[in-house]
Amino acid sequence: MLRVFNSSQNFKKSIFLIFLFWNSVVESDNFDFNTYNNHGVVGLINTPTARFFDEGAHGITVYDGTPNQKITLSSNVYDWFEASFFYTNIQGVPYPGYEYQDYKDKGFNVKIRLKQEGLLPAIAVGLYDFAGTGLYSSEYIVASYGIKRIDMHFGLGWGELDGSSKKISNPLGYIHDNFKNRPTEFEGKGGQLNPSKYFSGEEASPFFGITYSLNDKVLFKFERDTTNTVDPNPLIIYEPRKSDYSFGLDYSINSNFTVGASYERGNYMSLRFTYKNNPKRSIKKYEYKKAEEDKNDNKYTKLINNLENNGIGVNKISEGARSVGLELTQFIHKDIRVIEEIVARASNDAGIDKNIKKDLKIADLTAYSEIDSTFERNSKLIYERDTKRRFDSNTGLKFRPFLASREEFFKGAFLIENDSELILRDNLFFYTNLKYSITNNFDDLRFPPLDVFPAQVRSDVKEYLKNMDNGILIGRAQLDFHMTPKKNHHIQMSAGIFEDMFSGYGMEYLYYKENSNYAFGLELFNVRKRDYDWGFGHLDYENTILNSNLYYRNYGLIPFDLKISAGEYLAGDVGATIEISRTYDNGVRFGAFATFTDVSAEDFGEGSFDKGLFFNIPIYRNFISYTWRPLTKDPGAQLLRKHTLHDLLVRFRPIN
Repeated sequence: MLRVFNSSQNFKKSIFLIFLFWNSVVESDNFDFNTYNNHGVVGLINTPTARFFDEGAHGITVYDGTPNQKITLSSNVYDWFEASFFYTNIQGVPYPGYEYQDYKDKGFNVKIRLKQEGLLPAIAVGLYDFAGTGLYSSEYIVASYGIKRIDMHFGLGWGELDGSSKKISNPLGYIHDNFKNRPTEFEGKGGQLNPSKYFSGEEASPFFGITYSLNDKVLFKFERDTTNTVDPNPLIIYEPRKSDYSFGLDYSINSNFTVGASYERGNYMSLRFTYKNNPKRSIKKYEYKKAEEDKNDNKYTKLINNLENNGIGVNKISEGARSVGLELTQFIHKDIRVIEEIVARASNDAGIDKNIKKDLKIADLTAYSEIDSTFERNSKLIYERDTKRRFDSNTGLKFRPFLASREEFFKGAFLIENDSELILRDNLFFYTNLKYSITNNFDDLRFPPLDVFPAQVRSDVKEYLKNMDNGILIGRAQLDFHMTPKKNHHIQMSAGIFEDMFSGYGMEYLYYKENSNYAFGLELFNVRKRDYDWGFGHLDYENTILNSNLYYRNYGLIPFDLKISAGEYLAGDVGATIEISRTYDNGVRFGAFATFTDVSAEDFGEGSFDKGLFFNIPIYRNFISYTWRPLTKDPGAQLLRKHTLHDLLVRFRPIN
């Protein structure tokens, strides 16, 4: 067995090398042909690399190997931060108490880049399965360096990545003795962090590998595979390795789809299918469209036509001595810079040479204002639009997943969903969501939740899913009234069916200053639990919830959204939620949350408190929206509304 740091001299040399890594010239990574590994992490086959996809990239990896079958959702929230969530089926291991089916597990992976590639390699650190059961718990540090078509990788693995036949002493053990001892017990509880395991153990395993791009389509992978097959968790029964090495080929069908085949540790062939996209990179600059002109049109008619031809409605036009005031409303463009460009082009094409002052509105909420009281007093009304009813409707195919460990490996439904919007007035909207199940496998959901709170508000979700075959279902039928009674003060009143499981009525108040990073709001809603048949009836449960919300949007070096909520939740428990997320111009959103209420960890049961990940990602023009929780529990449950006031108003200040 190899040993490191046998002398103080070697130790000093190691510190010097680390110093060089950190102080090398930082440029950009040299190697562009990267793919996901079996764990949905940018890497080789089972080992990771220090490579990352661009900011905003997301992917879905489906892996079929022995004994693992795994589905992983991955995202690059930043170009230096990769996060993924996996759901796995372990063949040949029965689920306790349900021996007719294989064992299931869920978990998180994260990888952070410490340094980009420059004169010296890129460096990254990461964790597999760092929260929850810790069944695949492992940690690593890895360096990558590319030379033309060859990309080289060297790393050190702990935990489930510490399975090499040639190991070294854990170098972190020289920092503190706690790193020398790694807990071996199986946690068996969802959603809990395992910090005592991180980078610990008496030994660690060096791994390495290369990728070679044969052409733009084919990538060859070779690695020393350090997956622990000798002393693994007793719930994962690997075949004893015949080799320390694995190799394979990845074939890129197109820019989105990749298929990979690998021969792992001399034992078996595995397959991997990946969908990857980065809609952030594919956003096209909006192209202004000039409207057709009629010889009888005056300049203001031309202006109105040009703006409406580009998705901007004109409510009012006022003219002063030196300026023209426009009250505009729109839902399409999310960037104030795009709107300003359209207004400038439309004004120029209409022959208006005066300064333009704008009021931008969404549903009669003043989101952005340049018109002050002085201008209003000294201007005359040129045009005011007649309020007309408008109707918009969109129908598409949606996928509804449901992960339930005690049921089959995967449950889901393909739905035809219609989302419609009836605009009765500028400030009065009626929204509907109708669903029809083409096919699903929810009928045989049969196991009730293990732990039930006195107020069962979410844990009975299976009862709703089992009724998805009952024809056309009502997911939403909601009436919203909006107003801005005073500058920066916004109100929304809502009533109807808000979501699959709740209906009711209530209101939201938001203080939002257009140039501020902060916003504050209050929500007050009376809600009733809907019948399981998705109709207009209700179960015998009603509650009034009151919440305060603090919003913060950071536009600095590391952009993010922060929301802190405090108040009463659907189940009657009282507490607070912290939510952090990243939103892109195209609507892609990734985030995480944690909720702590007056329900104790003992009463909450497995998982201790509510937490999870959420994402909205477009897959072939459809948004897949999903919130992953380790467990579906009642405490900490929140009302799911179509949108909040902050969602509507912050859109004019894109975060990136």
